[in-house]
Amino acid sequence: MGRIRSHPRRQRSRRVRLLRHPDDVDRTTAFGEIVQIAYHAPDIERAANWFAAALTAGPFFLLEHVGLSKSLYRGKETPFDHSSAYGQFGDVMIELIHQHDDQPSAVRDMYAANEEGLHHLAVFVGSVDIALEDAAAAGMACALDATTTDGVRFVMVDARNAHGCMLEFYERSEPLDKFYSFVKRKSDDWDGSEVLRRL
Repeated sequence: MGRIRSHPRRQRSRRVRLLRHPDDVDRTTAFGEIVQIAYHAPDIERAANWFAAALTAGPFFLLEHVGLSKSLYRGKETPFDHSSAYGQFGDVMIELIHQHDDQPSAVRDMYAANEEGLHHLAVFVGSVDIALEDAAAAGMACALDATTTDGVRFVMVDARNAHGCMLEFYERSEPLDKFYSFVKRKSDDWDGSEVLRRL
């Protein structure tokens, strides 16, 4: 990934245009405000270093091989072996997501293993099931319905026709609120050191 040499929030490099700069992403949807912008990253460490250098986003907290108790791809049980790193850019979280295999998935629907770009936008919703119904009525099929081993359900709907990417829904909970607050707090006085940190 390239490097922006002037003010990171103003100038756009060719590479950042390709990835869609976070400032260029519409933060509103019919389902609510965007709280996270996620990018597919063939190499999470390299991507985190680029986002830190170019956008002063970070630090990033890496969760490797996210544990799932449930994973349905378009209604069919399918493993989803992925890792994600989470950082902060202003008032929005940045996720860098990487899938470790080529199983059919909401990730592989958009990107091959060596490709990079905007993958999904995340929204807190009052009810995941109601949001899924509303999305289906708008022509957005459920691409992923998964639950982590600690009980957090997250779903992705195929919103490429409306948003150019997936939309991710999850319900607000104390653990999620704490995690979002943790990532934001760590970014507030970050000195740029140790860009990628393992959870």
